[in-house]
Formats: sequence, C-alpha cells, structure tokens
Amino acid sequence: MSLESVTTSIDDAVSDFFEPVATNVGDIVFYTVPVGDTDLPLIVAWLVVAGLIFSGWFGLIQVRKFKLAIDVVRGKYDEEGSPGEVNHFQALTAAVSGTVGLGNIAGVAVAVSIGGPGATFWMILCGLLGMATKFVEVTLGVKYREEHADGTVSGGPMHYLPKGLAERFGNGGAKFGKVLAVLASVMILFFGLFGGNLFQTNQSYAQVASTFGGEDGFMASSAGAVLFGLVVAALVGLVLLGGIRSIASVTSKLVPAMAGMYIAACLIVILVNVSAVPDAFQGIIKGAFEADGVTGGVIGALIVGFQRAAFSNEAGLGSAPIAHSAVKTKHPASEGLVALLEPFIDTVVICTMTALTIAIANPASWAAAREGNEDIGGVTITSDAFETVLPWFPDLLTVAVLLFAFSTILTWGYYGLKAWSYLFGKSQVSETIFKAIWSLFVVAGSLLSLDTLISLADSALFLLSVFNIIGLYLLAPVVKRELNSFLDFVRSRDTQTTTGGDPEDEREPTKAL
Repeated sequence: MSLESVTTSIDDAVSDFFEPVATNVGDIVFYTVPVGDTDLPLIVAWLVVAGLIFSGWFGLIQVRKFKLAIDVVRGKYDEEGSPGEVNHFQALTAAVSGTVGLGNIAGVAVAVSIGGPGATFWMILCGLLGMATKFVEVTLGVKYREEHADGTVSGGPMHYLPKGLAERFGNGGAKFGKVLAVLASVMILFFGLFGGNLFQTNQSYAQVASTFGGEDGFMASSAGAVLFGLVVAALVGLVLLGGIRSIASVTSKLVPAMAGMYIAACLIVILVNVSAVPDAFQGIIKGAFEADGVTGGVIGALIVGFQRAAFSNEAGLGSAPIAHSAVKTKHPASEGLVALLEPFIDTVVICTMTALTIAIANPASWAAAREGNEDIGGVTITSDAFETVLPWFPDLLTVAVLLFAFSTILTWGYYGLKAWSYLFGKSQVSETIFKAIWSLFVVAGSLLSLDTLISLADSALFLLSVFNIIGLYLLAPVVKRELNSFLDFVRSRDTQTTTGGDPEDEREPTKAL
C-alpha cells in the first residue's frame, strides 16, 4: 500500500468520525442571526462589543497612549533587574508572529471579494477597537503570570482567570476561574495542534510543492512531503528547545523582515499605480457606506470586514497574553500598552496594505471572484495583484508564506506548551513529550489535511474568546489600577530626566464596572 493511499485513508477516517462533531460545534460557535439581507455571526459581535466597551472604559487608550506604547517598545522605561525572559520588542514580535500570516494575505482578499472595497474600512475600525481588548488581556497576563524557579515564566488565561477571579471574588471566584482556566487550556492546546501547527505546515507545503515543480515535481511526491515535514520539524524542534528566548530571538528578526518585505512590495504596486490611489480610497469609503452590489449591502460589508479583522488579530482570544507574559517588566500595564500595537500592525497596517494593493491593481481574478463567476482562493488574488507590477513576486510570496507559517508554528508551539504544562504539570519529561508530539504533527501536516479537525480547531479558538472575555470584564478594575500605577512610574521617570511636565502624567479615573 502506497503512502498516498495510507494518508488518504486516514484523512477519510478522521473526517467520517469527526465531521458530525465539527459541524454541530461550528453551528453553535459561529451561530448567526439575520441582520438586514445578511447574517451576523454572534461570536464576531461578542469580540467587537468587547472592543467597544474597553475602548470606552479606558478612554480610547489606543489613541491617547499610542506614543507612550512606542516609547515602551523602544526601551525608554526599562528597569534593571525586572523579572521575565525577553524585552518588550521581542515579546511583541513573538506575539505578532502568531497572528500575521495567511489571514493577512488570503483572508483580506476574501474580505474585499465578498464585501467589496468597503470591507477594508470596517476591518480598520475593528482593528482599532481590538487594540483596547489586547491591552486589557495582556496587562492581566503579566499581572498574574507565574515565575518559576528556573527563571522562566508562564502566563495567559489559564493563569489570570483563576488567580484574578480568586483575588476579586474569593473562593467562589477561584472555583469559577479554575473551570474557565481548564477550558481555556484545552481550547488553546487543541487549536495549537491542528490550526497553529498541522494546518500551517499543510498550507506551506502545498505552496512549496506548487511553486517548485508542480504536480509532477519531486516535492509533490510522498518522499518530497516527508522530506519537507522532517526539515520543518527539525527546525521547529531546535527553536522550541530554547524556549521563549529562542523563539523571541528568531521572531524578532523574522517578523520585521517579513512585514518590511511585504509592505515594501505593496508600496511598489501602489506607487506604480499612484494615479489610481484617490479612486481606490474613494471606493473604500463609498463602499463602506454605499456597498451597492455587495451581498447584504453596507451591513454585509461591515460584517465581512469585522469578521476578517477578528480572525486576523485574535484580540480577545487570550492567546497573545501567553507570549507577552514573558516580558521583562515590573509594571504589567507597560506590556499591555505594547500589546495594543499588535492589532495595529496586523490589521490596520498589513491588512490595509493588502486590500489597497488589490483594489489599486484590480487583477482579473478579483473581478471574477466579486462577480461570483469563479471560486478563486484568496492567495491567488493577492498574488495576481502583485504580479501586475512585479512578475517575479509570486515566487517571493511563496517564501513569505513559508516564513509566516514557520513563525506561526513556533509561536503556537509555545502557546501549546504552556497550556500543556498547565494541564499536565511543568516537568522536563512532560515538556519533552509535548515537544515530540508537536514535531510529529509538523511531519503529519505535510502528509495529511484533516480538514474536519482543522474546522473543529477554529471553533475551539473562538470558543476560547467566550471564556476569556468573561474574565476580562470581571477583572477590568484591576487593569485600571495597574495602568494608574504605570503612569505614576512614567511621571516619576520623566520628572527625573526633564524639567517640565509630561502629557502622560495624568491618572486614569477609577470607575465601577
């Protein structure tokens, strides 16, 4: 029996067994309600409403403290001897590497195909709202992180939910938080294995096989698939063995390089078609409020934009606090401010650049997809947009997809390890078992698709937001106190280095939730 027939049999068996489960869970998690002529997934509304509430609760902190966040990333307020493993910049790039990926390349193309150019406007708005949610969850992640004897730290919803709720509400809060923490850990682990690992390997392998030789090439064969999986697994394993310091070292170089290359390519396409820029912006604004020809009209464009932004930046899902919790700081809110830059980079900058490039280049595949004449994948549309100006860019896009996938596997490997350690204990044996399983899933990803389990993993990731955001609402006053404490520190530090006042010295008013 050939390897292809074996893998096909496994795929079919898994699909037959889990498909009813995935369908039923997906129907619940992504339950929709009719809004106008389209449907709104309630889970997207849950995430957007959280962004609205936290933006109001903290007085549009994503706007007022944006400059302060940049200063923190630059190291202006670093302190010697702070607990943690990585600096602010490394923590940011490690977290961004988990969100920047195929969603920014393919997901945006899908959004502007279904919702028209106007979906871009709503993506930007959702990204801006998500900045406030990221600030809240990451501040809590650092506040309630666990410092181990070996100098490593663990953080995330599995830590701040039980500790924070116990601190605020006593024994009842502790029990409720423990339940939420266990459920959150299971969701993170499940999505990590199938969505953050197997899916990323599978898609990157498919892109590499397609680029280098196509269906008749060596990479498309079983031997090529195994070789690809083994190489990626070896690289991932080597980095994971070094922990978050090793991951942050790689991502702090990889993420800026990937983002810089991608944005530069977008700017080249835009500059070559600079005369089309005004019409493109006009189309985005007009399409946001007059989405003629789009399913569901304006509401349809809004929903698609919000949905793709929520899927892309992961604000409110509880994943990013795991990476940010490893930061070296004595002030949790300092990293919360750094984290609010993450949705800005992921959604407001990179997603917008993709949408603008597609709208300006206006490739034939985009027009065909908008008319519904062809079922064209998002990566194809984005690739075609770049090819109108840079004929060689599709090959470079393959490299970008591969690097995006690799960085995502690394970051979700770290997330999965922390969830695993919470559930099964932090010991060398336990962690080694997880890393072995993680590497095996990398190899399996080049051979198997397991689409049904990946669909189930998507449901698990967004179900995580339900558990996480409940805790964020209950712990918002804690975040307010931490923010005031850090702003006091900023005022004190600035007073020592300047003679005048500082616009960051105001305290946040305390409110009751």
